Amino acid sequence: MSTLFTNVTAVTMDPEHPVLHGVYVAVTGPVISYVGPDLPQGTFDRTVDCTGKVMMPGLVDSHTHVPMTIMRGFGGGHNLQDWLNNYIFPTEDKLDSRCVRAGTDLAMADLIAGGVTCIADMYYFCDDIAQSVAQAGISANLSRSVTCFEELDDPAAFQSCVEMREFVDKWHGYDDGRILVDASIHGEYTSFACPKMWEYLGNYAGSHGLGMQVHISETLSEHEDCLKRHHDKTPLEILDQYGVWQNGGIAAHCVWISPEDRALMVKRGITAVHNPVSNLKLGSGVAPVPRMLESGINVALGTDGVASNNSHDMFEEMKLAAILHNVTNRELNTVTARTALHMATVNGAKALGRNTGVLAAGKLADLILLDFTAPGLTPCHDVEENLVFSAHGSDVCMTMARGRVLYENGQFLTLDLDRIRSEVRDYALPHMFCQ
Repeated sequence: MSTLFTNVTAVTMDPEHPVLHGVYVAVTGPVISYVGPDLPQGTFDRTVDCTGKVMMPGLVDSHTHVPMTIMRGFGGGHNLQDWLNNYIFPTEDKLDSRCVRAGTDLAMADLIAGGVTCIADMYYFCDDIAQSVAQAGISANLSRSVTCFEELDDPAAFQSCVEMREFVDKWHGYDDGRILVDASIHGEYTSFACPKMWEYLGNYAGSHGLGMQVHISETLSEHEDCLKRHHDKTPLEILDQYGVWQNGGIAAHCVWISPEDRALMVKRGITAVHNPVSNLKLGSGVAPVPRMLESGINVALGTDGVASNNSHDMFEEMKLAAILHNVTNRELNTVTARTALHMATVNGAKALGRNTGVLAAGKLADLILLDFTAPGLTPCHDVEENLVFSAHGSDVCMTMARGRVLYENGQFLTLDLDRIRSEVRDYALPHMFCQ
């Protein structure tokens, strides 16, 4: 399949020419084959006139728990530990494979309609998540999140680790790398009883070339309790001591990290995933994004789970990320519109090891169109300003992933939304809240 986009206003994320007007963008198979002012040679299966629209790379949501979409807003008004222990963990104990598939399918629709073409997810029932992702058409780094509340002699025999290895064997590299499998430790505070587990997972990821996903210093109590347990070592530091960061990885949240942590993240190539909406809703705090950027840390954006957000809207995350530090640190424009866009595209692609995030020849054709004739995007004096401070996921009118259109003008081309709604309403929700 080949597609020619004409009359394109393109926010390319290429530093040499970040915004182009009136250009052509050609897509051949799964990749972008041309971006420029001249009509490319050849014939195309489809031509799309982009007058009145803006094209940008597909968004990368670098920290999600997609099955939790069926818990949207559940247990709201509580801090992280209360929310997890008294609402989320007891409810998750009731989930089965079908519930997880229903929640993931619903998340796929939500993400795709909002312009997300790639995610990093940590959860369990990973085979069901992978099947949903495979059908939906987006790319994903999926991980079987490991928690462990007791010491183990042989972590390799632990059921979560068995499931992880089976998941790697079945799905890692699926569809020319559209699905990749990462290793994952849920957090220091949910596994400190078994440091052998950290060592095992770090070595497994290192020897198999896998990424790593971990919740890091999301709350002050999590951070301080770790310091007490491990002789003043932070979560990042104690996990590093056990070899967790051999291939770098994704550290979600990073709200309470120290200057020493920042240096370690640069040394190990660890990406910080900023989740501003979730962190504020749970009262966890504000991540020191300006300091992380100054340190040279790759900072990406995530929505976290919908249960604690309550949205997958990455435009909302970009806006909050860009304005939050104007107030908290009185540092105007430390996170500019362009920086926020980079966090949601280029930086996320780097974190997940993806050849995407930029509109340029040779990159994967992960791209979205937004309707800039919408009242909320009119007038437009600065395209990047409008994208970050005015746009919403609902302004997306086309989502293309790897050259395949997944969503256009309100219609899903890979998902049956009526079936998904029925599964959530008639099976997942009654099952979750049964006695």
